[in-house]
Amino acid sequence: MVARLLDEDPEQAYAYSRIALRLASRVAAVREAAGFAAYATQKYAEALAEFRASRRMTGSVDLWPVMADCERGLGRPERAMDMAGGPEVQKLDKAGQVEMRLVAAGARRDMGQIDAAIVTLQGPELASSAVHSWTPRLRYAYADALLEAGREDEAREWFGKALEADKDGATDASDRLAALDGVEFVDAMGEDDEHPAVVEAEAPGAAEQDDEDDGVEEYYDEDDLEIEEVDDDDDAEGSAKA
Repeated sequence: MVARLLDEDPEQAYAYSRIALRLASRVAAVREAAGFAAYATQKYAEALAEFRASRRMTGSVDLWPVMADCERGLGRPERAMDMAGGPEVQKLDKAGQVEMRLVAAGARRDMGQIDAAIVTLQGPELASSAVHSWTPRLRYAYADALLEAGREDEAREWFGKALEADKDGATDASDRLAALDGVEFVDAMGEDDEHPAVVEAEAPGAAEQDDEDDGVEEYYDEDDLEIEEVDDDDDAEGSAKA
């Protein structure tokens, strides 16, 4: 139930995960699902605790990249970089290693190291013409980093490559390409318009976006002694990885 709701209704998935935890907190799959539900609702401290608990139970390193991304969510990119250089990364499969590369590049960008982020994303996986499940996101992240660095022509090229590989619409590469080309999309039918053939002559104003809540809810669970507290000490050293 939690997995099915994650994309459609993360808050509901989170609510179900709390019920599951009360019933089966010693089951690794339940702890992992609870972690992803917390992660989807930006409760990064709680997500990290659940992922750590699942890893203790299984000994698997599969959750290592998302655990590192939780550190980013908690405002600790240096810790994410430390994890990117850890021996656990060598035990990940190819998809996991690419995911770790994406997290490391994101951490570099968090620290204002955009050129290092670009270098981090470069590699045989990016250069390969073969398309895998992770290909669209890797190409998209590279294009986005290039754009931030002011390399617009290269960014356009890589957004195009991301779009070619993105058969499932996992990214908004098409929208990013359109924005770079100055294309504006106009809603052809107003809220109360009963005639879909009628197109307004003027484009509507840009929709306002709600500010996202940057706060991360601190995690406490007195009923479950197995949940690990997350150390908020920010003295972790940044990785020297490029």
